[in-house]
Amino acid sequence: MLIGEVARRSGVSARMLRHYESLGLVRPSGRTGSGYREYSEEDIRRIFHIESLRALGLSLREVKRALDDADFTPSTLVDDLIRRTRERIAAETELLTRLRRIHAADPAGWEDALQVVTLLQALGSKSADARQRAALASASSAFPGSSASSGDEVPVPVEALVEAALGESDPNVAGALRWALARSGDGAPALLAEGIGSPVAAVRERAVRSLAVLPGGEAAGHLRDALAHPDPVVRGHAALAIGARGDTDAVPALVDLLEEGRNDTDAADTLSVLASDTATADRIAHRLVERLARSTTRAPARGRLTQALAGIPGTRASQALAELSHDADRAVALTATYLLDLRDAR
Repeated sequence: MLIGEVARRSGVSARMLRHYESLGLVRPSGRTGSGYREYSEEDIRRIFHIESLRALGLSLREVKRALDDADFTPSTLVDDLIRRTRERIAAETELLTRLRRIHAADPAGWEDALQVVTLLQALGSKSADARQRAALASASSAFPGSSASSGDEVPVPVEALVEAALGESDPNVAGALRWALARSGDGAPALLAEGIGSPVAAVRERAVRSLAVLPGGEAAGHLRDALAHPDPVVRGHAALAIGARGDTDAVPALVDLLEEGRNDTDAADTLSVLASDTATADRIAHRLVERLARSTTRAPARGRLTQALAGIPGTRASQALAELSHDADRAVALTATYLLDLRDAR
């Protein structure tokens, strides 16, 4: 079979067939009397094998080795192809994400587009200073739905800010990113709520701490949902956030913080603020007394719970302190007596 017919049947151009021959990939089995290349059925099968291997992503050099090396093991090459394909997909996915974010910023021209690219690159910089500067610049940008606008800055897509916040370990940069998110308008609460479901504890904590600074009812709703989260760190940050907004649903989780000794000062202050009316004050006092009475509550925790009663007004808290002034734990009894004296002196 002559080269033209082989090209027609295989779909490989005559020029490419000659290139394969120059590389030693396929050699015509014979020549016609006029010197034209003549391919056998075996040659044609080899051409189809070459094309099949190329379709898997092999280079021509790798194709030649696969076909000619008797000791060649396909599994090794396939493993390498899988690795390279995953790397290529990851790179393409990263590029697609970047392009989507630039599109979401709706740049008016190339100058605006390049400004967004610069900020996105800075948010992913290895330098904490560069990341912080980018976060602060993002906070001053004209975000969609935000009332803040300098007129000179291009909005950074909220998805990029959320991703940066969830991955940020430097506390200063994290603070700047949370500030930017608080001014980012719509979209941030739902994305951060997804972060609360992460299998990584650090990501969950960053998500709930970022959500805590966002204004509005949507963020408050996600924080209220987080009170039932199995992670005590998530529950604690959510409780402090919605408690500061006056939501009494936070009370049980705030008492947990007191007992556990995590953010206990903030928890006690928040409980004191929530105890703004008699009914709520008595309910908080009752919850603290219940926790004090549990046999599993350890001495340091009982001390913190007793101290928290100082910030709760009303007769129920005073009665609890009077009872605790005779507690078997001398430290608790002394603390309660001191707090009672302070209340009487007011």
